[in-house]
Amino acid sequence: MDKLIITGGVQLNGEIRISGAKNSALPILAATLLADEPVTVCNLPHLNDITTMIELFGCMGIDLLIDEKMNVEVHASTIKHLSAPYELVKTMRASILVLGPLLSRFGEAEVALPGGCAIGSRPVDLHIRGLEVMGAEIKVEEGYIRAKAKRLKGARIFMDTVTVTGTENLLMAAVLAEGETLIENAAREPEVVDLAECLLRMGAKIEGHGTDTIRIQGVDRLHGCVYSVLPDRIETSTYLIAAAATGGRIKVKDTEPKILDSVLTKLQEAGANVQWGDDWISLDMEGRRPKAINLKTAPYPALPTDVQAQFTALNAVAEGTGSITETVFENRFMHVQEMKRMGATIDVEGNTAIVTGVSELKGAPVMATDLRASASLVIAGLVADGDTTVDRIYHIDRGYECIEEKLQQLGAKIKRILG
Repeated sequence: MDKLIITGGVQLNGEIRISGAKNSALPILAATLLADEPVTVCNLPHLNDITTMIELFGCMGIDLLIDEKMNVEVHASTIKHLSAPYELVKTMRASILVLGPLLSRFGEAEVALPGGCAIGSRPVDLHIRGLEVMGAEIKVEEGYIRAKAKRLKGARIFMDTVTVTGTENLLMAAVLAEGETLIENAAREPEVVDLAECLLRMGAKIEGHGTDTIRIQGVDRLHGCVYSVLPDRIETSTYLIAAAATGGRIKVKDTEPKILDSVLTKLQEAGANVQWGDDWISLDMEGRRPKAINLKTAPYPALPTDVQAQFTALNAVAEGTGSITETVFENRFMHVQEMKRMGATIDVEGNTAIVTGVSELKGAPVMATDLRASASLVIAGLVADGDTTVDRIYHIDRGYECIEEKLQQLGAKIKRILG
């Protein structure tokens, strides 16, 4: 099993390019199933989850063309199998996103219940309930969701809980449904907006994306298009937080500052000098130790849960004490025990972690438990004295393209050991 070995104590300095957003790329790839002409998706990140989705399409009999820049042309009309088998989807929660498009375009779907990170309950019942309201007949049996519908009907769907993948699945199902669909209490995340913009490019009729009420007028068909995926705001945030934790100075390019207000505000509170333009962000700590910050995660536009662990690592070496409250997932402090092995002072009380910064962490062997926890342990290793070995980094490869190469570009002493 691959490991990362980090020798800490080096300030991050330099420039890197941000990759396309995994959390946009996966639903947009799923959306290509809706078109009766080829769709080309650009700016895809080189990640295991993307590879798995492409492999899934291959198993369905879909013709794919991939160029040297990882642009993928999808010919969904060649599909032969309307099933997403467990063997492929067990590691990737986003596999559920093919359910809505398959059902809406082809009238049936068989999708294995998904896997992914162990960060708490993320039920698919909201997806199923919404599709049933639109007229689908659905059975959950033998670990599979089996769905049928002659043609989905437009409906008013109220989401009990804000869910990004639920909103995306029902949005994709609705674009080919008969009549109007209203999704209320919809997720507002930039990745949902990116998906809607791609669907609009394909000929869908959508209003209100980016708000909590999305209105969709169903159309008879969607055509092909070329679409470039949004830059990854979580990858952007991770490198900015890493630079702040190490007292460094970096510039990230090909990113989207306007969707990062909550993160940039917290970095400024931590003492960073942050500046940005249309597609870049610079951060300079001027060699200073960060200040402890208080934060609370919540759905967009609030601070994303996917940066909570990284800010925990920053607080671990900051001046003062900060509280970090997690409101999105109930099992997302698994990185805390590993950081405490490195000398962090953290007390967890319910859904809040109280972090008192120490002047120095100590390198230690640690184990990643989920995608963002693994990124936080890398940050902890970057600021620690001595060597840190991060095990089970297959998690990090699901969400970060070439993380060790990008950190090396910033001066980090980090290498991958193949296991």
